[in-house]
Amino acid sequence: MPRQKRKVSETGIGHIMIRGVNRQMIFEDAEDYCEFMDIV
Repeated sequence: MPRQKRKVSETGIGHIMIRGVNRQMIFEDAEDYCEFMDIV
């Protein structure tokens, strides 16, 4: 049986990953993280 269709978020944001491939860190430093959070 196929899985159910994902529900559409009211905010328009579906899913955000905070990790890279093989759990690799994707932010070099706190400044990168802060910039990402400002965008989101």
